Amino acid sequence: MVKNYKRTLTACYLGFITQAITANFAPLLFLKFHHDYGIPLGKIALISGTFFVTQLITDILCARFADSVGYRRCAVAAEVCSAAGLVGLAFLPELLGDPFTGIIISVIIYAIGSGLIEVLGSPIVEACPFEHKEAAMSLLHSFYCWGSVEVILLSTLFFAVFGTGNWKLLACLWALLPLYNVYNFASCPIEYLADEGKGMGIGGLLRMPLFWIALVLMICAGASELSMAQWASAYAESALGLSKAAGDLAGPCMFAVMMGVSRVIYGKYGEKLDLMKFMLGSGLLCLLCYAAASLSGEPVIGLAGCMLCGFSVGIMWPGTISICSGRIPAGGTAMFALLAMAGDLGGAFGPGLVGAVTQSAGDNLQKGMLAGCVFPLVLILSLLMLRGFRGHTRRPDKAC
Repeated sequence: MVKNYKRTLTACYLGFITQAITANFAPLLFLKFHHDYGIPLGKIALISGTFFVTQLITDILCARFADSVGYRRCAVAAEVCSAAGLVGLAFLPELLGDPFTGIIISVIIYAIGSGLIEVLGSPIVEACPFEHKEAAMSLLHSFYCWGSVEVILLSTLFFAVFGTGNWKLLACLWALLPLYNVYNFASCPIEYLADEGKGMGIGGLLRMPLFWIALVLMICAGASELSMAQWASAYAESALGLSKAAGDLAGPCMFAVMMGVSRVIYGKYGEKLDLMKFMLGSGLLCLLCYAAASLSGEPVIGLAGCMLCGFSVGIMWPGTISICSGRIPAGGTAMFALLAMAGDLGGAFGPGLVGAVTQSAGDNLQKGMLAGCVFPLVLILSLLMLRGFRGHTRRPDKAC
């Protein structure tokens, strides 16, 4: 019987879109939570922190247990948690005595789902017997970008037509996607990179110098991506005097579009491109984008730098995963989990550094962006070090 791995791809694509929904939907409602439930803005800020910390913990647990539990069970659990958390967001704040507690419980539940699919999506696709796996990996990660654009645009349109007062209905509507994807993951063919439970352990990976360089690369990739993405809206507002809605569209939304375009381009033409050269070129472009945003006196040039930065960072995360998969074929789920954890660490540290420097410079966001130049710079150096290691960047393809 011929296995249909296109269904596996579809499940992973929808999984990454679900991850984008869980990451981007609640932030659209922060002011709504503040006004309706009387939650102070200081506590509102803890929502994103809770989401991120839960993902990190999930990454660590995946490194230890996912291989033995099995990809399918974990993937199904990821979609169930994502759907349950989104539905809980609509009902728990009022069912419980404290609305903030209800929100946090819901965020923890769907963050577990987000963390699971973040770790599992890449090895599931990597284990499928496809040709040009670097391209397949890049295309997979592009669906997070399109999911981010989708949730921002469709939610904005829903609120414009039906009003923000109906946000609970929208939360339940978004939950339908992971519920549908439960069936996909439960029935699609799923293979393993190594025999179940026999992938490399964390200790073995951490004894490899190449893997440490890859971790640094992932930290810088996450920092380069999230530092610009999270501050792009504020930059658009402060530099061009745009409204909040226009700033969101010109900043983080266009950033996500450009990041998705980069991943689709490599997904389509990846077999004709040298991955390492493409990543080095992207790293140099990223450095130029940060320089444009921080040093240019022309607001339009700075905004262009923000947008193009999305294109420049697009290949970094999936590209690093592909390099490690080729050079450490027995890495197993632990390798993907640790790489995801490193990317998440960078995503937490980078925006924090930019914000701290901005505040210490008298709310000068350009000074904060200048500090952010360190991330693409270290990223470029890490890539040059990776080139110095001998070995294949792709293991021979075979049915797993």
